[in-house]
Amino acid sequence: MEYSFYDFLKLLGSLALFLYGMKIMSEGLQKFAGDRLRSILTAMTTNRVTGVLTGMLITALIQSSSATTVMVVSFVNAGLLTLSQSIGVIMGANIGTTVTAWIISALGFKVDISAMSLPLLAVGIPLLFSQKSTRKSVGEFIFGFAFLFMGLNLLKTNAPDLSANPDMLAFVQNYTDMGYFSVLLFVLIGTVLTMIVQASAATMAITLIMCANGWISFELGAALVLGENIGTTITANLAALTANTQARRAAMAHLMFNVFGVIWVLFLFEPFLSMVDWIISDFMNINEAGGVAVSFKLSAFHTCFNVCNVLILIWFVKPIEKTVCKLLPQKEQEEEYRLQFITGGMLSTAELSILQARKEINLFAERIRRMFRMVTDLLQTEDETAFNKLFSRIEKYENISDNMEVEIANYLNQVSEGRLSSESKLQIRGMLREVTEIESIGDSCYNLARTINRKRRGSEDFTQGQYEHIHEMFHLTDEALKQMIALVEDVHHSEDVNKSFNIETEINNYRNRLKNQNVIDVNDKKYDYQMGVHYMDLITECEKLGDYVVNVVEAHCDVKEKKA
Repeated sequence: MEYSFYDFLKLLGSLALFLYGMKIMSEGLQKFAGDRLRSILTAMTTNRVTGVLTGMLITALIQSSSATTVMVVSFVNAGLLTLSQSIGVIMGANIGTTVTAWIISALGFKVDISAMSLPLLAVGIPLLFSQKSTRKSVGEFIFGFAFLFMGLNLLKTNAPDLSANPDMLAFVQNYTDMGYFSVLLFVLIGTVLTMIVQASAATMAITLIMCANGWISFELGAALVLGENIGTTITANLAALTANTQARRAAMAHLMFNVFGVIWVLFLFEPFLSMVDWIISDFMNINEAGGVAVSFKLSAFHTCFNVCNVLILIWFVKPIEKTVCKLLPQKEQEEEYRLQFITGGMLSTAELSILQARKEINLFAERIRRMFRMVTDLLQTEDETAFNKLFSRIEKYENISDNMEVEIANYLNQVSEGRLSSESKLQIRGMLREVTEIESIGDSCYNLARTINRKRRGSEDFTQGQYEHIHEMFHLTDEALKQMIALVEDVHHSEDVNKSFNIETEINNYRNRLKNQNVIDVNDKKYDYQMGVHYMDLITECEKLGDYVVNVVEAHCDVKEKKA
């Protein structure tokens, strides 16, 4: 009986169903948990041990270490997690991903769960068509779970019968008798396979089937598992390609962690396998049909490897952090996207905490002015690639400003729960208002960038006169921001508040003048109506931005007066 191309396609189709089930199940759970998952991640990563436990828990739940590490990388990119916190979570994710192998071993080989797949789909379908999003997510999860085990069952059914194909068995056997070189070769095969499939769970399922069918020994199955641990890091590194330096460092730390683990296990390969053998055969007393026992052995090997690796490397989080920082140095134009003064939780006294929050607000204001400067550059950028790069950078800044607002506000609310004097309470209230208004300035900057982007997508351009007016308005707005920062950071109360109000009046008058002139110019056909709309959008948004600036100044002055 020859193994035809059709059989090969059936095998690939089974793998596709398994992977699709994995994807749907993971996505359903992520949607169901949603923001709760995010809050768990940020709340539970206070130290390296809780970080490891968090990574473990989330990965065991969503059944995909890749999803967890990609999520972690995106949080580092947004400034919600620091690099050292992310390393802990990634270590935990490596342990969490071993749960999949145990589920497949226990249910996929012992219990015929695929017989339950169709009834499960019947249960899931009403949920899938439900209007309520949480029910829909549970329905997706059930569908994914059913597909996963249907795929696994089909994989087992469509796996080529090697006993009937001695030639194929001989081909596999050629590479299994080369001693230690075979082990290294299978590590490489595991890595490449997981890189292609982008899911270590799928490669794990293939490995379990190969061992259960007796194609390869437990030793080579273990080598494949080691390769999978390297291959799975590729997903996070791909996700980090477009991210900032901190996120790329988190992905690199994942790769280093797994590669180091594989290297030391390869040195102690025989003793390590004997230990796993002892755990399963003697300690857990699983001595059934070879197929089942070997699948448990592989699962145990996978778990032992990752747990031992974490136990060794958890003490070296700081050196790992230093190494990745050296390997991936910070780019000049790119700054740290995270809070710098209030990362360590509350300080001993409320007054000190307020001082830290004050510094953070000052930094926030400076960052927003930098964002406005980028908008000014965007208007003058001709090159398409440079324009798109700058626009996506402004977009990223907008996300950062949203996160900063929430983080600073949460911190201030925490501080306000302590025992405070009435002056401090008023101070916090004023600071909360400042934070909200500064974030609104960030929104305005993003709106300006979007208007410039929309104008660019059209075929027309602003006239020379329009450009001059916009530059003048931008200059006034920048002056207002410069004055706002000077006031916010003014410790010695030497700055004159009236300057800010004067600039605001100037912006308002200039906006009114340009608004009237625009109507006349459109009527005189100096430029078309659409260009007039884009032009006035920019001018009006600058005037709005000026209002937010004055609100920040007023909130700050109220605080100062109350303190005085």
